[in-house]
Amino acid sequence: MRSSLPTVRTPVSYDPCIVIIAQGTKRGYVGDQVYTYDAKHFLVLSIPLPFECETLSAPDGPLLGLSIGVSPALVAELLMIMPNSGLDTSGTPPSLGSGILDAPVNEAAIRLADALRSDDDARILGPQIVREIVYRVLSRDAGRPLRAMVAPQSHFGKISSTLQFIHHNYSRTLEVSTLAARAGMSLSAFHQHFKAITGTPPLRYLKKIRLHKARLLMVQDDETAASAARRVGYESSSQFSREFKSYFGNTPAAEKALMREHLIELT
Repeated sequence: MRSSLPTVRTPVSYDPCIVIIAQGTKRGYVGDQVYTYDAKHFLVLSIPLPFECETLSAPDGPLLGLSIGVSPALVAELLMIMPNSGLDTSGTPPSLGSGILDAPVNEAAIRLADALRSDDDARILGPQIVREIVYRVLSRDAGRPLRAMVAPQSHFGKISSTLQFIHHNYSRTLEVSTLAARAGMSLSAFHQHFKAITGTPPLRYLKKIRLHKARLLMVQDDETAASAARRVGYESSSQFSREFKSYFGNTPAAEKALMREHLIELT
């Protein structure tokens, strides 16, 4: 990721990932929690999560960083062969966290960035370096969010599975009762755990995901607001425009122009 200009606190959406910043600072906001990720701290995210973020460029240049996608399959594979290190597993794990960017993680990130300069190195060495980075994060307390990804029978695991389902079916009509039944929870328990993990109720989460997906379609695929609205499940273009402006603070056309002008990251 690269950002030449500072950005004010604005809605973003990340998939499960580890974000390592080489230069500059980013701050993520989830409810009353603030997560700083910079040249000394990495960010860990275990579920697809809309939140708010601001970017501060470095005094000597733009913000530069890597966003490394993390799959449950890789986490499960590593945990099966890792020793029980006595890491904290108590309580409900957070969906988002940050940790100290120590030398082993930092050095692996530098090697990954270097490997990306060559197609062959990226193809052959890249997956092994990613595996190393995920292992190193898992072996620290900051890896709690990732370890929670592979606990399917926990409340966190059930909500995480539901979020993945939403991300694959966001353009469909989704009823909260259907999602609760899919998660194997009562409606009240589903609401309670969903909000505790994502910071927002289910229908509001779905609306945020649709708006983020529509913004991606407009910026990356040059879709019009009307066509993007239809593709993400809106039947009314006017309702889409109202909700888009309420969430992002701009009309769809203005937001599209802003994103393209400043090359703001969209995940």
